[in-house]
Amino acid sequence: MKTFPAHPDPDTDEQAALWAARLDGSVLSAADRTALDTWLAADASHRPALSAYCQFSADLEQQLPLLEGIKDGPAGIPPALTTAQPRPWLRWPLMAGAALSAAAAVALVIWLGRPATQFEHLATPAAHRSTLTLADGTRVELNAQTSLAVELDGRERRVRLAAGEAFFTVRKDATRPFTVETPAGSVRVTGTQFNVRTDAAVPLEVTVLEGSVQARPTGANGAAAAPLALAAGDQLAAGTVTHLSVDALNRALAWRAGQCISVDMPLREALARFARYHGRGITATPDAADLLLGGSYSLDDLDGFFSSIEEVLEVKVTRNLNGTVLVSRRGPVSP
Repeated sequence: MKTFPAHPDPDTDEQAALWAARLDGSVLSAADRTALDTWLAADASHRPALSAYCQFSADLEQQLPLLEGIKDGPAGIPPALTTAQPRPWLRWPLMAGAALSAAAAVALVIWLGRPATQFEHLATPAAHRSTLTLADGTRVELNAQTSLAVELDGRERRVRLAAGEAFFTVRKDATRPFTVETPAGSVRVTGTQFNVRTDAAVPLEVTVLEGSVQARPTGANGAAAAPLALAAGDQLAAGTVTHLSVDALNRALAWRAGQCISVDMPLREALARFARYHGRGITATPDAADLLLGGSYSLDDLDGFFSSIEEVLEVKVTRNLNGTVLVSRRGPVSP
C-alpha cells in the first residue's frame, strides 16, 4: 500500500487529490489528458503524489463496508473518523491534506495483517506515448490515448485496458498470472512480451513478440470464447490467428518508436492510425479511401504526413475550421 509524503507540498497535495478524483470518477477528455500530462511532467514529485491518492481511494473503496461497521475505533483515533461517512467524498477528495492523512491512518489500521494490494491508474493524452515500470517489475509502453488500471496482489496481477494500445514486457512469475482484460476479451500470461490493442474499430488485437499467451476473445453473445494459444510472431485480429513475418511484426509494433510503417496499406487505415494517435477526426472520401500507401511516417509529424501523401498520391488534404481533416481525390493537373 502506498503512503503519502510526510511533508507534502500543499499545492501538489491538492492537485494530486483533484486529479485522482477525476481519474476515478470519469473518463478524461483529450484536453484534460494533455493538462494532466503537463502537470505530471512539471515536477518529479507529482507522479508519486497522484499514485498515492489513486491508491488511497481504491483501498478505501474496497474497505468501505468495514469502515461503515466500525462503532468504537482503536484508542487515540477520533470518534468522527471511526463513524461511517457518506460515500461521495471518496469520489471527490477535495479535503485538506491533514484530513486525508488521518483517513489514511484509519485505512492502515484496517489493513494491518492483510496482504497489500497495489492499484494504479495510467493514462496518456493525445499525441503522447509513455513508458513505465510497475511494482512487480513489468514494463508497460502506452500508445497515445490509452487508459488502463493496474491491480497487483499476492495471488495475481491484473490490468484492465479500457481503450487504446499497450505493449507489455511481463516479469516472469509462475505463482502470479498476469491478465490483461479488455471490453472485447482477455489475455493471460506468466511472463512474455506482447501487444494489446482495443478500440471501436479493432475490438481485440493481440500481437506476441516473445514467449506465448492465452487469448480469450469475447464471443458475439458476450460470453468468453474458447481460449486461443498464441506463440511468438502470432497475431490475433478479427478472431483469426495469423503468424507474421519479421517485417510484418515490426510494422505492427512500429508505434513503439513513434512510426507508422505501411506496405500497400489502404489510405483509410493509415488515416485511422493518425486520427487515433492525435485524437482528431481524419477521414477520406470513398474514392480516396482505398488508395494504397507505402512508406514510413512519423506519428508525431502530422503535417509532414499530410504533405507526403499529397506528394505520393493524387489526393488533396482539406483542414476544416473545427479541427477535422478530409482527404479527397485530386483531379489531374492541367498542363
